[in-house]
Amino acid sequence: MGALSDALPPTFTTKTARSLGVHPHELYVWRDTGEIIELSRGVFRRADASPASYPDALAVAYRAPRAVVCCLSAAVIHELTDELQGSVQVAVPKSSHPPEIDYPPVTVFRFEAKTFELGLSSFDAAPDEQVRVYDAARTVTDLMRLRHRFGEPVAYAALYRYLAQPGSRPALLLNYARALGSFGPMRTALDIASAR
Repeated sequence: MGALSDALPPTFTTKTARSLGVHPHELYVWRDTGEIIELSRGVFRRADASPASYPDALAVAYRAPRAVVCCLSAAVIHELTDELQGSVQVAVPKSSHPPEIDYPPVTVFRFEAKTFELGLSSFDAAPDEQVRVYDAARTVTDLMRLRHRFGEPVAYAALYRYLAQPGSRPALLLNYARALGSFGPMRTALDIASAR
């Protein structure tokens, strides 16, 4: 085949390339010559494509399409935290098998199936390439209910940033908290925030 195929989308998998007649050996030649970048095992991005804003989240989405970016990773996307993260945090339903991804580093949370899609949204990890993520209110609620893991300062900082954003909806936080079993702590946190 030789030259990089115009038929290949900006981000693609080995399977996609093979379906377009690309031999796996050709992929590695392209990778080694810098025409494509390997984001994760079996996931590639054209070097001539527009830069991805969140290449690690994009790679994980291709490796685990049912996963949803959550917790601190979602908080970064929604500009609710300045915390540094060592891995992409994703959620999968408790009943499903967690993805096994060596690179990029991934932390998997297993959430209840009945509330798994609560607050489900998406964002552009790269131009016109959507990745599933929990919305800002669900992200704050998850950080609040998992504050024993992330720390109260992180949860409260995310809450305050959310409340300072135009269009924030405290009632939605309470609705999510009720559905996710953390209504009491969320109501207390909102009372504290309103008294500031």
